[in-house]
Amino acid sequence: MAAAALSSVKGANHPAAGAPDRQQLILAGGGHTHALLLLRWAMRPEQRPASTRITLVSRHSTALYSGLVPALVAGLVSPEDCAIPLRTLCDRAGVAFVQAEITGLQLQEQRLLLQGRPPLRYDVLSLDLGAETATTATTPALAVKPLEPFLAWCTSLATTDPGNTVRIRGGGAAAVEVALALRARGLAPRLLLRGQQLHLGSAAANRCGERLLADAGIAVERQVDSAAAADLACTGSRAPAWLAASGLPVQPTSGRVLTQPSLEVVQHPGLFACGDCAVIASAPRPASGVWAVRAAPVLAHNLRRRLADPQAALRAWRPQARALQLLGDGGGHGRPPRALASWGPWALGPNRLLWQWKQRIDRRFIERFRRGGAMAEATAAPMACRGCAAKLAAQPLAAALADLATLDNPEAAAVPPPAEDAALVDRSPDGSLLLQSVDGFPALVNDLWLNARLTTLHACSDLWASGAVVESVQAVVTLPEGAAAVQQEQLFQTLAGVRSVLAPQGARLIGGHSLEARDGGGFSLALSVNGRVAAERFWPKGPLAPGSALLLSRPIGSGVLFAAAMAAAARPPWIDGALELLQQSQAPLVDLLAAHGCRHCTDITGFGLLGHLGEMVGAGRRVRLDPEAVPALPGALELLAQGFASSLAPANAAALSLLHPQGPILLCSGSGAAPDPARLGLLIDPQTCGPLLAAVPAEQAPAALAALREAGFHQAALIGWVEAGESGARTGGRSG
Repeated sequence: MAAAALSSVKGANHPAAGAPDRQQLILAGGGHTHALLLLRWAMRPEQRPASTRITLVSRHSTALYSGLVPALVAGLVSPEDCAIPLRTLCDRAGVAFVQAEITGLQLQEQRLLLQGRPPLRYDVLSLDLGAETATTATTPALAVKPLEPFLAWCTSLATTDPGNTVRIRGGGAAAVEVALALRARGLAPRLLLRGQQLHLGSAAANRCGERLLADAGIAVERQVDSAAAADLACTGSRAPAWLAASGLPVQPTSGRVLTQPSLEVVQHPGLFACGDCAVIASAPRPASGVWAVRAAPVLAHNLRRRLADPQAALRAWRPQARALQLLGDGGGHGRPPRALASWGPWALGPNRLLWQWKQRIDRRFIERFRRGGAMAEATAAPMACRGCAAKLAAQPLAAALADLATLDNPEAAAVPPPAEDAALVDRSPDGSLLLQSVDGFPALVNDLWLNARLTTLHACSDLWASGAVVESVQAVVTLPEGAAAVQQEQLFQTLAGVRSVLAPQGARLIGGHSLEARDGGGFSLALSVNGRVAAERFWPKGPLAPGSALLLSRPIGSGVLFAAAMAAAARPPWIDGALELLQQSQAPLVDLLAAHGCRHCTDITGFGLLGHLGEMVGAGRRVRLDPEAVPALPGALELLAQGFASSLAPANAAALSLLHPQGPILLCSGSGAAPDPARLGLLIDPQTCGPLLAAVPAEQAPAALAALREAGFHQAALIGWVEAGESGARTGGRSG
């Protein structure tokens, strides 16, 4: 879309609630230093850099605390016990979170390159990317870093026979801890050394490590050729290769970025690096979480100074020459867990007290992040839900439409029939119907590209539910006050997110309108969506035909999940899974459902499954709905049982009146049991990017369901049947 096609208007000249953003700070990577920055800003918002839009970019929404990874491998703690919740910390700290793989850096253009999405522009950039295993052997072995593939491999060990041999190449602290952890898990690791000795930092530490290995019954092979077969590689670490490829100054052997004592990259003002991917050129230290943690206060101070004044002098960090290292064995096989401690040339252990000390240190560290998020939430005012859960409730909407209907015709019915998902605009010369719909809401997530993608998928679903193909879209974008360069980047990310949905459909973004919010207003996006459908294939909502079966294309529960996420109560994997599912386009369902005789269809959005189903039923019809067959997103039922709910759910509860014995919807559980409150709550939960609810002939339902699942909608479900009935009152109102 040409830039000129999006017209612009500024808001009224009222004073802003806060200083508009003038700069953009990107924190690239979710390492320990960046995590501590987020914690600092969550606990003390006044220390957050002023007038700056801050974005954290990370491959995952959580970061594993390295100190507890050996205990995780040993099976002593769960992944949740050692996960730093980055997305939650960002929410608490007022920082945007972008989940993406970083692939490179354009230094001249000041852009961070991301996989599968447009780059992010920055004014100041901080790198805390962690490290990867440095593998030089000719024989392949699974690298321990990055951790995720290794931990997935560890999980698969639950299905293998105990006592299996695991050959580990390496002799440093990581290799020793992994071997001990796998031994505690019941396997038989063997350590393959290139030379004669371990590499634990000193002769004394090596001797202690040898005792740990011997006591655990771990075989050590020495002077092993690099071509020898191995299962795991723990052979030191190196920084991601793209750092050097981007033109940054790096250590030749490790690829770690060279920095000044201020943590600013050598000869690159405004670009900082810390953690395992960086090293101070004048004071090199091995990659260690100890130094990464202690660098956080200096980085926080220097980021603020650099953003406030590009010429300001920065604080130098002088890390201590030595750091205490604690190495644990995880116990197992009747042995209590033990640990050894080393500091410079000295070492102590192994013994149980050192293990207990290590556990206290590690658990105290991880607890800081959970306590910080909880305290920030406790002081915050309750927040209304966003996304489609921010829509107007059904009752005032229906009442306003009824008033409008009587404006020109006082004799009009008090409650107009509900509108279709998309409005008929015209009939083209070839007989096809031209349809239009409009949708939008305040930003559901603070990643503008992802938010725009979700909003566009949500808006397009009105046309898909009508059997139509999307052809064009216009956008109304509202951005907060800010500097021109900041707003340019925000608008670019938003429009790119819209186009990421349209391009695969062959649809175009043809224009729109932009506004600037005032008085502290935030992001919002609204879309007018245009499409076309053959007249004989247009799907109305209803009235449903007796003999139809109802198919739901995917699970529901997004409303309660995001409501709980605002209270820091939703587990990160639940939100990650929901966002991944909501990004799945439902455009392929149009042809698929048509091929199986779809008669009526709607999309489940703000009014919940019951509210939208009530619009479909029609007089003289009854739906038998199986609540146990309705698929739920992971975590949704658990949260509903705990009392969490979207802020729109109480208004949606009016649709429960449809369930009375003579009502149009009859709950018929497959088990014969009455639905519990959580199941009822799921039926009225408002959805963003919700599923399609399609009515197909009952005889076609099995084949249609199989086709949906084969097309990638693996949790599609048959949830009900339509029969003739004496009642069938329809709800008023308009879907969104």
